[in-house]
Amino acid sequence: MSTVKRDEVCEVSFINKKKVNFVKKRMKPERTFQLLAETFRVLGDPTRAKIIFALSQQELCVCDIANLLGMSKSAVSHQLRVLRNMRIVKYRKEGKVVYYSLDDDHIKNLFDECLNHVEE
Repeated sequence: MSTVKRDEVCEVSFINKKKVNFVKKRMKPERTFQLLAETFRVLGDPTRAKIIFALSQQELCVCDIANLLGMSKSAVSHQLRVLRNMRIVKYRKEGKVVYYSLDDDHIKNLFDECLNHVEE
């Protein structure tokens, strides 16, 4: 457990009501924060992060992803189902093959920003 350093906390008790009210007016509903936290939890799994990275590069089928990550098709399908349920990935069917891609540019942008942050 980390200890809070003395210079990391206020030494006086003062509330800037103007700032607090500014943020309070813009505060999102509780459900929005629950979904946001769930999205980050889902994105926080290393296997799913690899899948998202791969799909940020190229549309792929389950077999492609399984081969790329050295996983079974069943394991990949399970992870894709989790990502699909959170609207992080989408799929399209072409004949007997199902191709996966990121749901939209928001996901790619979010992932790219997180990747940039950890690579700094």
